[in-house]
Amino acid sequence: MEPLLTILSVFLCIFMPISSSSSSSSSSTTTTTTTTDTLLANQSLTDGQTLTSSDHTFQLGFFSPPKSKNRYLGIWFKNSNSTVVWIANRANPISDSSATLTFQSDGNLAIFNGTKTKTLVWSSNLTRRVENPVAQILWSGNFVLKNGVSGDSVWRSFDYPVDTILVGVNITRHKDLVSWKTPEDPSPGDYSFGFDGHRLTQLVIRNGSARRFRSGPWNGLRFSGLSYFWLNPIFKPDFSSGPLEGESVFRSIVLNQTGYLQRMTFNNQSRQWDVLYYVPQPGCDEYGYCGANGLCDMGKSPVCECLPGFTPKNWQEWGRMDWRGGCVRRTELENGERDRFWAIPKLKLPDVLDYWTSSDMSLDGCRRECLRNGSCVAYANSDISEGGKGCIMWFGDLMDIRLLDNDGVQQLYVKLASSDIDAITRSGKKNIPVVPIVVLSVGVLIAVLGIIGWWTIRRKRKKRKGDGNAEDDDLDLPLYDWTTIATATSNFSFTNKIGEGGFGPVYKGKLVEGQEIAVKRLSMDSGQGISEFKNEVSLISKLQHRNLVKLLGCCIHGHEKLLIYEYMPNESLDYFIHDKERSNSLAWNKRFDIIIGVARGLLYLHQDSRLRVIHRDLKTSNILLDKELNPKISDFGMARIFGGDQIEANTKRVVGTYGYMSPEYALDGTFSTKSDVFSFGVVMLEIISSKKNRGFSNSDEDRNLLGHAWTLWQEGKPMEIMDIALEESCIPSEVLKCIQVGLLCVQHLAKDRPSMSTVVSMLSTETVSLPQPILPGYFTESSIDIAREESHSENGVTVTLLSGR
Repeated sequence: MEPLLTILSVFLCIFMPISSSSSSSSSSTTTTTTTTDTLLANQSLTDGQTLTSSDHTFQLGFFSPPKSKNRYLGIWFKNSNSTVVWIANRANPISDSSATLTFQSDGNLAIFNGTKTKTLVWSSNLTRRVENPVAQILWSGNFVLKNGVSGDSVWRSFDYPVDTILVGVNITRHKDLVSWKTPEDPSPGDYSFGFDGHRLTQLVIRNGSARRFRSGPWNGLRFSGLSYFWLNPIFKPDFSSGPLEGESVFRSIVLNQTGYLQRMTFNNQSRQWDVLYYVPQPGCDEYGYCGANGLCDMGKSPVCECLPGFTPKNWQEWGRMDWRGGCVRRTELENGERDRFWAIPKLKLPDVLDYWTSSDMSLDGCRRECLRNGSCVAYANSDISEGGKGCIMWFGDLMDIRLLDNDGVQQLYVKLASSDIDAITRSGKKNIPVVPIVVLSVGVLIAVLGIIGWWTIRRKRKKRKGDGNAEDDDLDLPLYDWTTIATATSNFSFTNKIGEGGFGPVYKGKLVEGQEIAVKRLSMDSGQGISEFKNEVSLISKLQHRNLVKLLGCCIHGHEKLLIYEYMPNESLDYFIHDKERSNSLAWNKRFDIIIGVARGLLYLHQDSRLRVIHRDLKTSNILLDKELNPKISDFGMARIFGGDQIEANTKRVVGTYGYMSPEYALDGTFSTKSDVFSFGVVMLEIISSKKNRGFSNSDEDRNLLGHAWTLWQEGKPMEIMDIALEESCIPSEVLKCIQVGLLCVQHLAKDRPSMSTVVSMLSTETVSLPQPILPGYFTESSIDIAREESHSENGVTVTLLSGR
């Protein structure tokens, strides 16, 4: 166990933070504060009293989380807004202030509740008797129970962590961090962090039993997937158990209630916690992002590719950037001496799901053993210290591999058929060219010929039926017959109509097999012709993300053009937040989830997809909500793709919706990712306020929502913009952060706005040191009108309606 504790001591000194549900200020009421750090055998601690560490850094006592009346025994930082780092009775709250911390007859620490009838709430639960017990809160924050005769510590609070680890505190294989359930409820939440069971030493974040992130196995120097911490000079390893001498910074790790493990430091001068890093980062940090036998590389676009010698299991899904299906071998192994190995450097090693390891075997011995074992698919050194030693062999699929550009030490040797090795060598590339026909097996060739024949027959039939233009049949998406869609929507009955967009009505339908669909019927005078239609179809078919609406297919019938989407039972965000009754049902936690979801969807479009996509018409009516109210960005008819290093473009035909368009786009036709950031900022402020940017009225002054938010910010009253219906459900610090991020997004100059990756980082972490916003674009309603007139005369503006989809 000692090596494991040493490993994590190194890790904690490199990867430390605090900020989560537990970082909120507690509302603990203290009527009498003790100055001692010790509780003796004949003493008790009642609600309202505290123990204080000798250096006055930590306190122990009863407290209530924000907006909660429940009482808990906890430990918190005395001078940092009562940041709670440990709780005794997290799963067993106390409903009043009658609780007492005392000693049982056998010396165990215990919490009893009640004035007359004492009920046991919590106990240190030691099986052996403690003589003359003494409890003390140490300067490190650890609360310990000692044997008063021997002086030995027999129980330590930090051996039973909650969601926080402080510097120098160890975690064992059997004691995970577990997030709070909500910011008001410290009971065990959905996420946990700790060692990966009894497997090879690695650290894992889980959502329930599902993996969310893993560190990679320990390789003797570091966790193979966390090498970037060592590359930053801030993250130098040390083994201190508190702040370094002369240093006014405390450090810790916290697993917050949204599943992020955050590294933060507290500075005594600024009195603030600063987020230094968090995992998982969007993209390759997410477990299994590229599926089985896939390799994730954040330096490339698209970020996923197959390992050398492997090919996508489903080419259609892979083409849509849905990589979850992973990759399969191009050529089966011969399970003999003809099989060979291809070395891939700079890796986070695969997950240790099915493996064998030896600490004594050399790398060459590992290679021979893997070659001999027909089930072995890859091998590597288990320890890279001292020039490399030990052996790991993998069996089955290789999961969760990512490239680490700055770590050139760790290598994975993947077993391949000799023909694949030869092909890779000849190509001079890491992987074999995409589907060369000469290596297609007979079975695959027959399947391809069958598909070609089926498609040819289908095209001929569609020509005979006059069902659309033949040249449009080459769209890489299922084509639906007109009759099928007309039947599904009861011949586009008015009773099936669920919305009216700028390009036509949207209908609810149900296919014969029972699947519910949404059909967008483009009106003939909508301005979206065949080129826009093809743009939306081809674009969405290539994009796959949980926060983008899924396009199921399309239909072309004469002049009619239909798009068939997955059905969103809760319609659009606009439908909720701009209706007084429905907005009351949308509590703050759900609104915050929607903000995060939209931000991640935009980040995917701007950075993580293989295409850099500018949406150009992001607004609340283009954000659809599924049955769990999860947001999905829709309507890509006006989207544009950037290639290579392109960062902005210009158009003579400005499209979009006034109130959401950025100034540079409306006035000059210049658009970029920062144009979408502006639109996102408007959406954020509308979600918080339940008001529309255009048509907003709060005073005699001609200010829109952005101008009103900016004025309140300048006056130090930003929370007044919040919808009053959110007062009971909101987390003030989150709302304030969202207002500030929203104002940062709508700043007048594009260069002053953050990127979506920065926005996601700001929203997903508990940082409080955000930049100060400056004057937003479109400070008044009239400035939008001026922009409309100018852009109309110069660019021939196309405007979409504000009605819900």
